[in-house]
Amino acid sequence: MRRLLSLGIFVCIFMNPVFSQMAEKPLMGFGPDASKSQREREAKFDASLKRENLREWMKRLSARPHHVGSPYDRENAEFMLGLFKSWGFDAQIESFDVLFPTPKTRLLELVAPEKFTARLDEPAVAGDATSGQKDEQLPTYNAFSADGDVTAPLVYVNYGVPRDYEELERRGIDVKGKIVIARYGGSWRGIKPKVAAEHGAVGCLIYSDPRDDGYFQGDVYPKGAYRSENGAQRGSVADMPVFPGDVLTPGIPATKDAKRLDRKDAPTITKIPVMPISYGDALPLLRNLGGPVVPEAWRGALPITYHFGGDDSAKAHFKLEFNWDIKPIYDVLAKMPGAERPDEWIIRGNHHDAWVNGADDPVSGLVALLEEARGLGELAKTGWKPRRTIVYAAWDGEEPGLLGSTEWVELHADELKNKAAVYINTDSNGRGFLGMSGSHTLEKFINEVAKSVPDPQTDLSVWERSRANQLVNGSPTVRAELSGRSDLRIGALGSGSDYTPFLQHLGIASLNLGFGGEDGGGSYHSVYDSFDHFTRFGDTNFDYGIALARVCGHAVMRLADADTLPFEFTNFADTVGGYLNDIIKLTDTMRDDTAAANQLITSGMWQAVQDPKAKLIAPKTQKPVPYLNFTPLQNALARLRESARNYQAATAGKKYAPATERTLDGILMKTERMLTNPNGLPRRDWFKHQIYAPGFYTGYGVKTLPGVREAIEQRDWIEAGRQIAIAAETLENFAAEIDRAAAAAKN
Repeated sequence: MRRLLSLGIFVCIFMNPVFSQMAEKPLMGFGPDASKSQREREAKFDASLKRENLREWMKRLSARPHHVGSPYDRENAEFMLGLFKSWGFDAQIESFDVLFPTPKTRLLELVAPEKFTARLDEPAVAGDATSGQKDEQLPTYNAFSADGDVTAPLVYVNYGVPRDYEELERRGIDVKGKIVIARYGGSWRGIKPKVAAEHGAVGCLIYSDPRDDGYFQGDVYPKGAYRSENGAQRGSVADMPVFPGDVLTPGIPATKDAKRLDRKDAPTITKIPVMPISYGDALPLLRNLGGPVVPEAWRGALPITYHFGGDDSAKAHFKLEFNWDIKPIYDVLAKMPGAERPDEWIIRGNHHDAWVNGADDPVSGLVALLEEARGLGELAKTGWKPRRTIVYAAWDGEEPGLLGSTEWVELHADELKNKAAVYINTDSNGRGFLGMSGSHTLEKFINEVAKSVPDPQTDLSVWERSRANQLVNGSPTVRAELSGRSDLRIGALGSGSDYTPFLQHLGIASLNLGFGGEDGGGSYHSVYDSFDHFTRFGDTNFDYGIALARVCGHAVMRLADADTLPFEFTNFADTVGGYLNDIIKLTDTMRDDTAAANQLITSGMWQAVQDPKAKLIAPKTQKPVPYLNFTPLQNALARLRESARNYQAATAGKKYAPATERTLDGILMKTERMLTNPNGLPRRDWFKHQIYAPGFYTGYGVKTLPGVREAIEQRDWIEAGRQIAIAAETLENFAAEIDRAAAAAKN
C-alpha cells in the first residue's frame, strides 16, 4: 500500500507538475496581465481568511436546534443578515410559507410473538453539551410521511429498492398488507416507502444497520464518531424525484397568496406511514422474524440471523400523526453589484436550516461560505469591484425538500433565466479530499481552480491530492484513464442539495463542492450532529473549512472578473460520449442477459439447481430486448464534438473588444439552458435537464441522459425511441449555440 501511494504521489507531482511550474499560464477567461492581477487578488483574499471565525460562527449557529419554523432558525437568519450587511453587501431576507409537518404521535410496538415498545428517543450523552436540549429538538421522524395507524406482520426488505422486491418475489414473499422494515442505504430514503407502497405495503420502517452506520464502521459516539444504538436518521421522504420544494405549490413560489393544493392531492407526500428507528429499536423486531434466512448480501451486523419474515411470525403496531402546519422559511440573500456587467450573476449558496443542531450538516459548509463572503467584503473595502454581480445565499428549508432554494428560483425564474451565469453550491464539509461535481462545461475551469489551493495536510494542491486518491483507491479503469488526462473528471449531479432548481429546472450551469473522506460519520441527521462532535471528529481545526473558502472564493472571483465566462465544451462532449456508450452497452448487455435468462427458465435448468426445500419461484421470462436506433444521438454527438473543437480553436489566446466580450457572455451564460426541454422528463415535467437528473428510483443518485436511460431500464422501448429523438435534438440545439459563440468570437 505504501509503495502504491508513493507511486501515485510521484505521478501527481512529476507527470502533472502543478506547483513545480515556474511560468504560470493565463487563467481561463483572462489575458496574461489580468491573470497576474487575479492571482495577486486571490493571494490577498487567502491571507485575510481566519479559521477562528469559522469556529466562532459554528458554535453560535449550532448552539440550539434550528429546524424550519423554530425560533432559532429565524435568529440565525437575522444574525447572518447582520454579518453580510457589516461586510458591505446589499442584503435582505426573503420569506416563503411552506408546509412543514412535525410529529404529534409516534408509536411503534411489537405485539407478537413478544411485547416490545420502541424507545424512539436519542438520549443525551456526556461530553455533548447540546444533546439534551429536549424542549427544542425535533424527535426522530420522516417529514412528509402520511398519517397512519396500522397493525400487520413484518417483512425485512433489505434496502427496500426495486431489485430487493425481485428477490422477495422469487422467494414467494408478498408484502401486500404488511409493514416492511428496510435499512438505510442503497438509495435515498424516500425511495423506500415509495417502492413499498407500490408493492402494497401498509407501512415502512427504516433503520440504521450498524454494518452501514454504526459499530461495524468504528467506535460509536461518544467514544468514536459512529452512530450508537440509539441514534436515528431523520429526513424527508417527500417524492423529490417528481419535484422538490413546497409540496403544495409545485412549479410556483410558495408566497402567502399562492394557490395551494389540498394536502390529500399533494403527489409527493408518501402513500403509507414511514418512520426512522435506531438499530437498538430495530433489533427486537428483526430478531423475532421467521421465514427463510436472507441471502448474504442482505445481512447486516446485528448479532442475529437475518430472516425475511412475512409469515406472521412477528407482528407490529405502528401509529403516526402529524401537525400539518404552514411555516415561514427565511432565505438570506446578499448582493455585491457588478461594476461592468451587473446583469450577469454568479450565485453562491449553502443552506442554514438543520434537523437539529446541524454542526456538520449544514453549518460546516455554511461557515466557510460566510468567511469567503467576508474575505470578498475586505477586498471590496480596498477598492476592488467585481465585473459581474456576486450573490451569496443562505437557504432555509433545504432539509425538508430544498424548499428555500426551490421557492426562490420559482419566484425569480424569469430574471434568473436572463441573468444567472453560474451557481456554486456547498453543503456539509469535512476533512480529506476535494469532491467536485456539476456541469461538465465547467470541468476544465474547476480543475484549474483546484490546482491553485494547497491541501492543509500535505505539500500538494487539493487537486493533486484528489488525483492521488483516485490513483491509489480508484478502479483499474479510473487509474488507466487518469494517465491520459490532464483533468480530473467531475461527477454528474443528481439531487439532494440546493443546486437542483438551478441546474435541473432552469438550466443554469452549476457546481457542487466539498471536502470529505477522512472524518468518519455517524452524526448525520441526529441530535449528535453537534459542535462537540464536529470539533472532536470532523475538521477539528477548521483547516478544510478554510480550504473550501479558498476553492469557492477563487472560483467566485474568477467567474466574476473573467474577460469572458470560462465555459469549455470539449470535456462536455467527451463526457456525453461516455454516457451514450454506457447506454448502448447497457442495452446490449440487457439483450444478452435476457436471452440467456429466458433460456435457463424455459429449459428448466434454473429450477433444477434450486434447493427444493427453499420453494423458490422461477422468474418470469421477459420479452426480448430490441435493437434500438441510436443513430440520431450518435450523429448529434458527432456534431457537438465538432462544434466544441471549433469554439476552442476560435477562442484560443484571443483578446476581444468589450462589445464582443458582452456578446460572447450573453451566449455562453445561456448554453446550459439549451440542455433543457420545456416539456421536462416523462412523469416529472418539473425536471427539464436532458443530461442530468435524479433517478426516479434512486432519488439523490444521478441518471445521465435520464429520459433514454430510464426508459431502457424500465423496458419501455417505445418511450426509449422517443427519448433518443428528444436527446438528439437537445444536443443539436446545444451545438448550434456553441456555433453561435464561435461565430461571435471570430467577429
